[in-house]
Amino acid sequence: MLIRKTLIASSLMMVCANATAGAFQLNEHSASGLGRAFAGDAAIADDASIVARNPAGMSKIKDAQISGVVSYIAPDVSVSGLSASNGSDIKSLNDNSIAPSAVIPAGYFVLPINERLTLGGGAFSNYGLSTELDDDYNAGQLAGETSLTTVNFNLSAAYKITDQLSLGAGLNLVYADASLVRHLGETAFNLPNELEAANLEGDDIAFGWNIGALYEVNHDHRFGLSYRSQVELDLEGDYSNQLPTMIGGLQGKVLPGELAITLPDIAEFSGYHALTQALAIHYSVQWTDWSDFQELAAYVEGKEDAVFSKTEDFSDAYRVSLGASYQLTPTVMIRAGIANDATPTNSAHKSISIPDSDRIWYSTGLSYSPNKQHKIDFAVTFIDGESVSFEERDDLGQTWGFESHGDASLAAVQYSYTF
Repeated sequence: MLIRKTLIASSLMMVCANATAGAFQLNEHSASGLGRAFAGDAAIADDASIVARNPAGMSKIKDAQISGVVSYIAPDVSVSGLSASNGSDIKSLNDNSIAPSAVIPAGYFVLPINERLTLGGGAFSNYGLSTELDDDYNAGQLAGETSLTTVNFNLSAAYKITDQLSLGAGLNLVYADASLVRHLGETAFNLPNELEAANLEGDDIAFGWNIGALYEVNHDHRFGLSYRSQVELDLEGDYSNQLPTMIGGLQGKVLPGELAITLPDIAEFSGYHALTQALAIHYSVQWTDWSDFQELAAYVEGKEDAVFSKTEDFSDAYRVSLGASYQLTPTVMIRAGIANDATPTNSAHKSISIPDSDRIWYSTGLSYSPNKQHKIDFAVTFIDGESVSFEERDDLGQTWGFESHGDASLAAVQYSYTF
């Protein structure tokens, strides 16, 4: 039986498909936003991190400003075995921690040129993931080490058309790097579980754009609308495995491969309403165009047709958030927010490498501004995910059943300096 083509193709596919099962979008752009579950982020513009959410909002910042943020994500994702078609001990599939912690930095600047024109820029991430399971895991072809890192470099301009309406636009350079290691796992071949079945690294640079609008009804009420384009990546890299030739393996030989993936476009509508001098409420509806993500197709050198294709059948996903801010003292503002974050996946296409589910965000935070130049933001969030059950088939036709549950704790700190 030859499994060489299947392993090549599915290994390329897993770089993204396993990430996709985790709905690998990131919202962690600022501590000020995290403290309100990012409710109102396309309309509030309380610091330079508005660059990541709505370029038109830069018009609200009257003096030059820089802002840096570090977010810490501590996932709590576990899997339990439910079934194994090859008779494997299902208890061996249990793992209480398959997603490592991560640190996400970001930085921004905003530079008003005159009363109408404002320039700005930032470096942040909209997509990423990382998962790890043991090398000798019985379902090794479905899970191992997977990482996807993206960095978005964004240059933007905002122009105040009238006293009420501002428009903004930006150009984006996106760098993406993906790596994957998969192992053979338990099979009928009498080979070690930890034998490397796939090793792939690939990267790419691509471009995108974003636009936005900010409409101020008056000083106390405003609305923001933003759109960020999709980014088309063609991940190219070297593929190898340690499988013996008797089952179609490469025995360490390197083979070029590539996979095209589109990072989905994102739209967001936000509102901000000051109810009193101290209290404001804000909200957002964010849409991500996951429905474009219907299929993955992998290619290897010398083949015109895809050596493997997989239907994903994703649906568009919505994230709805509501928050409030309260000016506790002249120097301290407190925030809180809640969000409903829907998964784009369905039960037929979930994966062990971060099985996705609907989630609820619970957030709180504060800002400390000792003077007009300095502002420090702190925020914490707990994300509560649902339990899901699903089956997944590996490259040898073995079917594995899992139950998974994923929560996460987040914390962020941010410093902003106004010149």
